[in-house]
Amino acid sequence: MNLKTAIRPTRRHAAVLGAVAGVAALTLTAATGPASAARDEHHASKAKPTVVLVHGAFADSSSWNGVIERLRREGYPVIAPANPLRGLASDAEYVHSVLKSVKGPVVLVGHSYGGAVISEAAADSPQVKALVYVAAFAPEKGESALGLSNKFPGSTLGTALNPVPFPLPGGGTGTDLYIKADKFHHQFAADVPKPVTDLMAATQRPVAASALDEKATTAAWKTIPSWDLITTQDYNIPPAAQRFMAQRAHAHTVEIKASHAVSVSHPGAVTRLIEQAARATSR
Repeated sequence: MNLKTAIRPTRRHAAVLGAVAGVAALTLTAATGPASAARDEHHASKAKPTVVLVHGAFADSSSWNGVIERLRREGYPVIAPANPLRGLASDAEYVHSVLKSVKGPVVLVGHSYGGAVISEAAADSPQVKALVYVAAFAPEKGESALGLSNKFPGSTLGTALNPVPFPLPGGGTGTDLYIKADKFHHQFAADVPKPVTDLMAATQRPVAASALDEKATTAAWKTIPSWDLITTQDYNIPPAAQRFMAQRAHAHTVEIKASHAVSVSHPGAVTRLIEQAARATSR
């Protein structure tokens, strides 16, 4: 008898084996089906929103580096696009285009002038579930960043600026605003080590003066839940102005003893507030 003949089952054996296999399959399906579905549901419930970080004037996306590292360790997808800093409407339109490329819910975060940008960009972006303002402007329709900054005493930004003309497309001249290198540390980031602020000053992104004076056309914080980190040692946006905007927006507010560059000096505090917003809006 060869091996093939030895292991060939009879018809009766085949029937029995088929029945046993069928019962085993049913048992396996019953045992694993709901469990698999539960795992899938659990995985879906654990999915985290994408955090989109929008920098403001005199900074670039690298100002979020410490925050990005922490968020990614916690499993959050993160995007930190380059804010053009050319004009409120055009900057918001650009950020809106970035939002459209993101699948799923978004927590949208803005620092400084970036707060005004996210307030416009989120208006027609249904996937934005939370707004987080970090030492930021949150203007009402018809308000500008410059107007809000001048509404309360405390900003020393004006005397620290270096205006530089630049050619406009199609003719004419605009004005770019930089913070003077020798004033950058004190004005923008007094709680950041000076060797770091020296690099920040050299690589700062200028903002068009007209962008700071451009009036908002909408205010997304009226319909989207918001969180606000107020910096009490801020020489760019007076703390009183920050409190005024946060209270008006009914934002969940945290105050911290920090300079305007809080995402650099206290990335942990910024990250915690973003995570708080993410958890609250994903329940």
